[in-house]
Amino acid sequence: MELVHNRLMTESPSTRLRPAGPILVTRVRQPAIHTACVTVLFADLRGYTGMVERLPAARVVPLLDEFFGVLGAAANQFGGEVYHMAGDGIMAGFGVNAESGGGATEALGAAHAMLGGFAPVAERWRSELSIDAGLGIGLHLGEVAFGVLGPPKRKTRTLVGDTVNVAARLCSRARAGEVLFSCTVAAALSVSADAHGAGSNSFLQLPQFELRGRRGPIDIWCVPAPERLAL
Repeated sequence: MELVHNRLMTESPSTRLRPAGPILVTRVRQPAIHTACVTVLFADLRGYTGMVERLPAARVVPLLDEFFGVLGAAANQFGGEVYHMAGDGIMAGFGVNAESGGGATEALGAAHAMLGGFAPVAERWRSELSIDAGLGIGLHLGEVAFGVLGPPKRKTRTLVGDTVNVAARLCSRARAGEVLFSCTVAAALSVSADAHGAGSNSFLQLPQFELRGRRGPIDIWCVPAPERLAL
């Protein structure tokens, strides 16, 4: 302590520490979070676990690229915006830029296009690689928030909210070749069909579906598939 004291006594005033000046603090205003009522679509590849177990990883890459290409093209065809592609699944939003309607009709049209577009691909995989693959799809209409999330320099725009979670859970329950959708989508489709003078007998109501962690069950419907694989 004595050495330090002597050193401070011998230092010139210009070299001693001085109190810092006033610090200006600028508050960064968070951007406003945009919300909208849209239809969220999740689609998931069935049979993926068996595929990656049997094939070398390098062989799986072009198969996934083909799979995502079919789904992305179908989403774009019906005005959807793809927000997430990862592993063996895809998330897209419909009605994002529309003033009303919520995109239910467009989302269902995209779901049909995805199933139809992937059918010949799955058949070729079956004949050439002896792999059974299918596609399960879930739809839910409701409010979402648009967020830009992720680590620095890798942030991406995505959808957030209960609507996203419900659509994902419906997709996980759908079997290969099946489209499951919620009561909000069914209501929007019924209104759309009535407006065009058509019936709504192309889909069937199923028993209520309980989502783990959610307070109550929801009513769900499905688009009957001519053939469903237990994958």
